[in-house]
Amino acid sequence: MVATVTALRILLFLYARISDDPRDLKRGVNRQMKDLRRWAVEDIGGEIAGEWIENDRSAHSGEERPEYEKMMAAALAAAQQPGVRVIVGAYHPSRLWRQRVERAQAIEDLRQVKAFVAFESGGYFNMAKASDRSQLANLGESDTAESEVKSERVTRAALERAEEGRANGKVAYGWKRTYLHDDDGKVIGFEDDEHPEQAATVREIVKRLLAGDSVIGVTLDLNERGVPAPGAGYKRKRRALGQTEDGQRWSKSSVKKVALRKANVAIRSYKGADYPAVWPPLITEEQHARITALFDARAGGCERPGQRVHLLSWGEVATCGPCGGPFRVALRGNSKRGVRRPTYVCDDNGCVGRNEEALDRYIGEIAVTILTDPAAADVFKGDESGALAALERADALRLRQGEAADDYADGIITRDQLRRITQKLARRIEEARAEAARLQPIDLTALDGLMGEQAREKWPQLTVQQQRRALEALQFRARVHPSARRGPGFDHTAVEVGWHGRELPPVASS
Repeated sequence: MVATVTALRILLFLYARISDDPRDLKRGVNRQMKDLRRWAVEDIGGEIAGEWIENDRSAHSGEERPEYEKMMAAALAAAQQPGVRVIVGAYHPSRLWRQRVERAQAIEDLRQVKAFVAFESGGYFNMAKASDRSQLANLGESDTAESEVKSERVTRAALERAEEGRANGKVAYGWKRTYLHDDDGKVIGFEDDEHPEQAATVREIVKRLLAGDSVIGVTLDLNERGVPAPGAGYKRKRRALGQTEDGQRWSKSSVKKVALRKANVAIRSYKGADYPAVWPPLITEEQHARITALFDARAGGCERPGQRVHLLSWGEVATCGPCGGPFRVALRGNSKRGVRRPTYVCDDNGCVGRNEEALDRYIGEIAVTILTDPAAADVFKGDESGALAALERADALRLRQGEAADDYADGIITRDQLRRITQKLARRIEEARAEAARLQPIDLTALDGLMGEQAREKWPQLTVQQQRRALEALQFRARVHPSARRGPGFDHTAVEVGWHGRELPPVASS
């Protein structure tokens, strides 16, 4: 009897990975794969069954690796075919695995199908043998430990930079970086100073949002004017829908992010703690407190600033008299007998429906009456003493943070003491800033140019967003009840109005 020997087919599944390549140049992974192809043909002598590449993708952080998953699935499926030897190939063990759990699971999966693992840098392991599995696991443990030590070192250095108020990474939008050199030309540090054009854009965004402009409106205007967005000029691996390749366009999220950054008032944040920064502020503490309070108020209610095309929809400016619910706009009317018109409708229960144009006009007349009333001047001025005192307290606390940093530098206190002091003071600073925002009597920015007789001419020229912001600054409130009478014309007697805690008598609509 003659035994038949079936030729063994060797299939190589090649995987290349680079952890950090923010510009997506792919030079490193391409070099890896080029070396792997040569190694597969010349050293192993097998057939390349497939190539999988993942660029700028960490194996230690736990982020998903879809190409790795595809490679493993293909290798495991092929290894179950008769007459096939499957070899999973990579440049180095660290390219395949960095995490213990992921490595252990892969070794077990490959053991069950009797596959092999090999590396261009050296090492050939039969997963069917316990000794080879043990060697591979021990070899990988060194990579895991190296990653963990590096992660701890990077985290510790990041904390030190935060405690010293220094920036982390590239310079932020609004500032420019100047590098410091020693006598030999070696970089020994850097300073971040105000960038003239970018800083002006940051101030414009904050001022316009506080004045009543919507985020969408500001975004569209910046893009129409061709103002470069943060990160412009950098090639992006992943781009949002509508974004140019070099990242020139603003988005709603980038406008909001720039407006709300604590960096704008020279605060360095790290893992929930705030530290005094060494770069110059771009806006005042009072402006930052107000812009933060503005977005907090929108997030806390049913306000929909991105859809602000109707003056009185959503929010507390106008509410349903019977149930207190917000208004939405819907088309109402008999299409057979007339035209269906935009109408404010109670969103909760449909208790009230009032013509949008008529109600907007009536509210505008009341707003103009308030703004042109000389007796309102004292209310516009308001009592800012409480808000100013809170801001002064915040400044004093930030000064104490700086003094603590100086004490650490002089060796008076330990690093742990500095951390505890900084975190405790940061909480008190945040509380003081929140109190300042709450005590601010009236946001005069939204009323700029409106107080006095000029309000009659300027109110109709304002956008819906600006009119709404002015009403919010006045703390204007309207409760709209069902009309008590039938027939044509607007029933102003069914609308209760007030501002800044004051009730107003009904105003006859013109």
